[in-house]
Amino acid sequence: RAAVTVRDAINQGMDEELERDEKVFLLGEEVAQYDGAYKVSRGLWKKYGDKRIIDTPISEVSLSSGSRPLRRHAGLRPICEFMTFNFSMQAIDQVINSAAKTYYMSGGLQSVPIVFRGPNGASAGVAAQHSQCFAAWYGHCPGLKVVSPWSSEDAKGLIKSAIRDNNPVVVLENELMYGVPFELPAEAQSKDFLIPIGKAKIERQGTHITIVSHSRPVGHCLEAATVLSKEGIECEVINMRTIRPMDIETIEASVMKTTHLITVEGGWPQFGIGAEICARIMEGPAFNFLDAPAVRVTGADVPMPYAKILEDNSVPQVKDIIFAIKKTLNI
Repeated sequence: RAAVTVRDAINQGMDEELERDEKVFLLGEEVAQYDGAYKVSRGLWKKYGDKRIIDTPISEVSLSSGSRPLRRHAGLRPICEFMTFNFSMQAIDQVINSAAKTYYMSGGLQSVPIVFRGPNGASAGVAAQHSQCFAAWYGHCPGLKVVSPWSSEDAKGLIKSAIRDNNPVVVLENELMYGVPFELPAEAQSKDFLIPIGKAKIERQGTHITIVSHSRPVGHCLEAATVLSKEGIECEVINMRTIRPMDIETIEASVMKTTHLITVEGGWPQFGIGAEICARIMEGPAFNFLDAPAVRVTGADVPMPYAKILEDNSVPQVKDIIFAIKKTLNI
């Protein structure tokens, strides 16, 4: 096992897919000569050149629009990097109305193999316009697949699956995770390693309560589970990995075992990922197994403040997760 940062895992995944298929190319702001704003594309321009690693103007509209004719007429497979998903708002018409709907509206004749990737959710000290989570926004839309990696293994396996998929895939990375190292198991170091889109992973087995999360908060959930295990509370932690299509079966099976559920996310509460999970559990076979109401732990229902102490109180912390678990278990 080798320790690999999330940044390097994404870089490896893109490098392997660029090498494997000459129709794959990367475009975005500063992805080429500057090696990417977050250095995720480090070394790729030197290796593959201007034709396949393309610096675009500082314009998300041109970035997403520019990939369309290339994709349609040349059968290419673009990877579009948004410097942050907050800027994807500029391109949301292309993502939703073009990419997500073309396969359906062409009667299955025109597939759209395109990846939209970049950092999503709260970073640190970048205030309201640069701190929101788009999992619920894009997860709402039929025609898109949406993945949200936490670890290096997630990041590599999901970016490779996204690039090979014939549908538009939104890959929601997290800026604060880029520099975090994880042990990469031997199978994840293979060029054939893929993580199937639509499958969650149980990161920790437990019997008392199910905790479902995605992206950076998965780490907080595991920390909370470690603390609580010393008090005899065993939490089952599920890393969603994919937002759409959601792996509700894995969550249902866990809830039937533990009889308690909390969801944890960095995004806003209203119409969020946790709200969807709770609704699906209520509508499905696991509902009758619940011994207490499901509880959501989310970001605060406010635009992100700039001051650090306010920011810390606007995103879920380990103490918030522990509080919610104890409340749900009536401890």
